[in-house]
Amino acid sequence: MFRKTLALCALFAVLSVCVSEDETRARLLVSKQILNKYLVEKSDLLVRYTIFNVGNGAATNVQLVDNGFHPEAFDVVGGQPTATVERIAPQTNFTHVLVVRPKAFGYFNFTAAEVSYKPVEEAETLQLAISSEPGEGGIVNLNEYNKRFSSHFFDWVAFAIMTLPSLAIPLILWHSSKSKYERHGKNKKH
Repeated sequence: MFRKTLALCALFAVLSVCVSEDETRARLLVSKQILNKYLVEKSDLLVRYTIFNVGNGAATNVQLVDNGFHPEAFDVVGGQPTATVERIAPQTNFTHVLVVRPKAFGYFNFTAAEVSYKPVEEAETLQLAISSEPGEGGIVNLNEYNKRFSSHFFDWVAFAIMTLPSLAIPLILWHSSKSKYERHGKNKKH
């Protein structure tokens, strides 16, 4: 009796998995990534949104909205903080890029973006998905960044100009004494 019950439960589990795989619903995974290695004020900051449809059906009326970049803290340089896609086929993805420029330095909390979509074309209600959250990032002062990572061209030119007298004066003294002894040595041989 116990074996028959266990066999029926196993059969039911296998059938439920098979039935659920035939389901044609869209399932979206949303990723938000900050692509810059260093976040610097008044420099472009690249944000990439990737929407993966891991379901067996197409997602329709997909709308991406990111309200995390406030106009008083960031300028939108390229792209839009919102995107609309009519359809994302099953097992495919969609990528959207936004370029913003921070107005000031300091710590900033990068929040998640929201995606709304219809998991089935006939669906009346929209499904909501939240992206991954990059978290808090430190935006570096532009002057500090330039001190650390610029080529320091003018610093090296100033260094060369300052070391030039200490190298040139001994060279001139050596050359004048050498030419004086060469002239003196030529006169004695004749």
